[in-house]
Amino acid sequence: MTKVELLFEEKQYLGHNRLSIVIRTVLTIFCFMAYYWSENPKPTQVAFLKIGSYPIDNINQSGLIFFVLGTSILILSAALTYVLHIHTKVYKGYIILDGFWTSRKIKIDLRNITAIKKGRYKKNILRRTAYNLHNLGIIRFYTSGEGFVELADNSGFTYKIGSQKSLELYNTLKSEISDLSQN
Repeated sequence: MTKVELLFEEKQYLGHNRLSIVIRTVLTIFCFMAYYWSENPKPTQVAFLKIGSYPIDNINQSGLIFFVLGTSILILSAALTYVLHIHTKVYKGYIILDGFWTSRKIKIDLRNITAIKKGRYKKNILRRTAYNLHNLGIIRFYTSGEGFVELADNSGFTYKIGSQKSLELYNTLKSEISDLSQN
């Protein structure tokens, strides 16, 4: 059995997506503020904000659920940094995009690629993760990173692969496609 040479490899994890980080941070701050409010129920004036009295007076430790929820979100955030979302591998002649747990592998034959270009996403921290998302004729793969590589094949598909190492991925794919076109 011959071993196939790996030309490029990148792993992208769910916990590194900025939109998810922002959402989890806002929820955690809300939970801890609600817990603080339940522990200090008297009305207070904080700089620019007047905090009224806590609405539930007769239930002991009613704010504890907020503390537990905020702590759980922090633990979940830490755990998500180890959950693999996209595993990109470039071999001689093809690229494999392996996804999240039960999602199927995508194999793109580089002999069918007609165009390749490198680009940068717009300055926006709120970009959702995507794996094999078909939208407006483009198949998207993204977890985190500022750049992407766009591949167009001869059957009309366009693949937009987001990467943290977009320049390295682009150079590897460009050299591999040029080698295949010469043979």
